[in-house]
Amino acid sequence: MKYYLIVGEASGDLHASHLMSALKTADPQADFRFFGGDLMAAVGGKMVKHYKELAYMGFIPVLLHLRTIFANMKRCKEDIVAWNPDVVILVDYPGFNLDIAKFVHAKTQIPVYYYISPKIWAWKEYRIKNIKRDVDELFSILPFEVEFFEGKHQYPIHYVGNPTVDEVAAYQETNPKDFAAFIAANQLENKPVIALLAGSRKQEIKDNLPDMLKAASAFPDYQLVLAGAPGITPEYYEKYVGQANVKIIFGQTYRILQHADAALVTSGTATLETALFRVPQVVCYHTPIGKVISFLRRHILTVKYISLVNLIADCEVVKELVADTMTVKNMQCELANLLENEVYKKEMLTGYDYVAERLGPAGAPCHAAHGIVKLLKK
Repeated sequence: MKYYLIVGEASGDLHASHLMSALKTADPQADFRFFGGDLMAAVGGKMVKHYKELAYMGFIPVLLHLRTIFANMKRCKEDIVAWNPDVVILVDYPGFNLDIAKFVHAKTQIPVYYYISPKIWAWKEYRIKNIKRDVDELFSILPFEVEFFEGKHQYPIHYVGNPTVDEVAAYQETNPKDFAAFIAANQLENKPVIALLAGSRKQEIKDNLPDMLKAASAFPDYQLVLAGAPGITPEYYEKYVGQANVKIIFGQTYRILQHADAALVTSGTATLETALFRVPQVVCYHTPIGKVISFLRRHILTVKYISLVNLIADCEVVKELVADTMTVKNMQCELANLLENEVYKKEMLTGYDYVAERLGPAGAPCHAAHGIVKLLKK
């Protein structure tokens, strides 16, 4: 069968590449065409556009590139019609993908499947109308989404497990823990590690990293290791590192977490990865005009938490320091608890066990692929 996939960022490229590999197993005749990235291209098929030509974040960049965005949408729609796949598979990236879903539903008979659903439970819940109308099947990777879509909105979905479980498990199976080799390979000190995961976007790094460094630097018995994000240059980090004694390591986020005693982490998938590596963490997310954002969070946002760990557990497993509560003093207090209070640390690790239990075993891409092929064969 012919599968047309659309992703808009690096994480989508990763998850879609694993789904494609699983689809090749479930359907040996699988033929792929996609808006995607290098990881998808390595699996096979025809890449029409690289996601780097699509990804514009923030109001001003989007405004400045409207002509390009509309041209890419037009190209994608025309290409889908011309290739006439058996299914269009959308991966996250709702701003672009929901528009494509609307077109495909209205203008063709091609089914639309969504893998890694838009996070409308946190923001823009009104999009449920578009999803119900334009998306034939939705494959979720977050267990609490079942209640949101099926219970609240009477829209049946498929929970297939979480691919981050697969990725962490695969890494741990092939990379035994060896701290001596880790420090030797990266010219580190023979001291325990505090990991810093300051986000993947420039604005996140600018807002979060300076205070994270100030907080973590108060623990001289530990060395600070910053996980460099893909696409961010060392020179960009240097602008915000200042005089802090920190080692920046690129392309080894999992290896850093494998050897960390504690971590300061911005919100996102990184919080879940940190939990699956069983590293005690503080979730830190700075925003401008913090008190205003805190008010909006309490009164407008529809979720109690911002970290995936707490959302999955539906309780506070990890401390979230957001907006006006993200201060150097608060981060230092929380780090001290994680490093020095064994009871506190044990409670967090017990919470991690519950999160892992709710996520279920590895196998998300395989579960999704078998579900997709089974539905299409019907």
